[in-house]
Amino acid sequence: MTGDPDDIRHWQRRADGITTSGKLEPRDPARLAAIGVRHVINLALDDHPEALRDEGALLVAQGIAYTHIPVPFDAPTPAHVVAFAEALAAHPGRHHVHCIMNFRVTAFFYLLDCAAGVPEAEARKRMAAVWNPLESDDPRAAPWRALLASP
Repeated sequence: MTGDPDDIRHWQRRADGITTSGKLEPRDPARLAAIGVRHVINLALDDHPEALRDEGALLVAQGIAYTHIPVPFDAPTPAHVVAFAEALAAHPGRHHVHCIMNFRVTAFFYLLDCAAGVPEAEARKRMAAVWNPLESDDPRAAPWRALLASP
């Protein structure tokens, strides 16, 4: 889509129109509103040093609904994925989903894509465009491998 703020960290637009990214900057709520985003889901923790302060208020001021589902990077759970799916379903209009690096987001979409019947290899390729915890030997990926092992 023309006008996508693709300079946002790890910006992506999915085939379904949902946009995803890493951290947002203070100028980004207005940019998201300008491309028609009506709901933002944030999976990052508020106390992360790169988190956008007062994100919810900044988005609401732009007419964008806001859902915060704080997912500890070292402890993602199936309950977080369920909350994520419910938040997507609860709001009409265009969604933008982000965390700090777009790692949490792409992993959660991997699970939702697999559950929706997307072939695993295709879902994995979509996730791997940002990161692939299933093939990483980084110890920080271990809780994500465990979560993703049961799509």
